[in-house]
Amino acid sequence: MESKDLALECCKALSDKKGEDIVILDVSEQTVVCSYFVIASGKSTTQVRALGDNVEEQLKKKFDLYPVRTEGLREGRWGVLDYGDVVVHIFNEESRLFYYLERLWDSGQNVTKYSE
Repeated sequence: MESKDLALECCKALSDKKGEDIVILDVSEQTVVCSYFVIASGKSTTQVRALGDNVEEQLKKKFDLYPVRTEGLREGRWGVLDYGDVVVHIFNEESRLFYYLERLWDSGQNVTKYSE
């Protein structure tokens, strides 16, 4: 599966659970760590956990893909799912505003807002 397609599948899984403000950042020109960040928000710690769980479940069910690493989802403020070339960041609203990853990685043309 191509990295862009994987990023879109992550977006779909986030959207299915009512994730908000879902964006894809193409960071392939800025880092060798990965090619895409997928960023989404949840309204509560419970929703942040549910969003992360759904991404994991959908990618496992559809493609037999597992994250290389996960961090922070149980706390529900900021969770990360690392799928190698695609890294999914799920924030509660307050943490997203504080860290504002889009601002740090936006090069002017690499941010795509996801919509179904």
